[in-house]
Amino acid sequence: MPLQNRVDPFGNIHAVAARGMFTGNRGVLHDPDTRRLSGRRWSTKAWIVCDCGYRGLKRDVMGRNAPSGGPGWTNLFFLDEPTALCAGHRPCFTCRREKAREFLDCFARAFDIARPSAPMLDERLHGERLASGGSSVALVPADLAALPDGAIVATGEAAYAMRAGRHLPWRFEGYGVPVRTPAVADVPLRLLTPATSIAILRAGYAPCWSQRPVAASSPHPTPER
Repeated sequence: MPLQNRVDPFGNIHAVAARGMFTGNRGVLHDPDTRRLSGRRWSTKAWIVCDCGYRGLKRDVMGRNAPSGGPGWTNLFFLDEPTALCAGHRPCFTCRREKAREFLDCFARAFDIARPSAPMLDERLHGERLASGGSSVALVPADLAALPDGAIVATGEAAYAMRAGRHLPWRFEGYGVPVRTPAVADVPLRLLTPATSIAILRAGYAPCWSQRPVAASSPHPTPER
């Protein structure tokens, strides 16, 4: 039975069998006795993206990982970095220090900040993340061409990642066959990636992408209500 620890672009956490390229966390969210999430979806504003293989360290996912015998932080998993950025996470300064520095440098460049800090970045992101009360931004199809690689948009429950002028249907298992333009019809087109992360991508941050294609018939993610 899969544990509830896979994050979709809407920031919701699901129980699915597909594995992710990155792990990360939002603090302590689980009960180690039941291996289930608690009612909360974050316990810190520092939502990070981590390297699954950092120094060969192994954790008991949703187990007791704190030195005290407590749960420790809850492992969450992401298809890739564009997915994690869309959900409101940013690179970890411990296990992904080079990418974290790149992200912070692009943050400083995007907003003309002389002395950027991780807490400053986390505070901004926390007000924009969908899962912590932020709002998506309404778009029209003409807006898509101006989005940077790594941005993720949605029509209803279907999410699409922008890359090299192509729109990649998002799935837990990987990206589907590229489409020319996300279907909009009567369903509003929305930008899911937080505005701060969009600015950082525009300033030159290069996210790490999944390379696993999937069939176009794979189901779309269903956001929690």
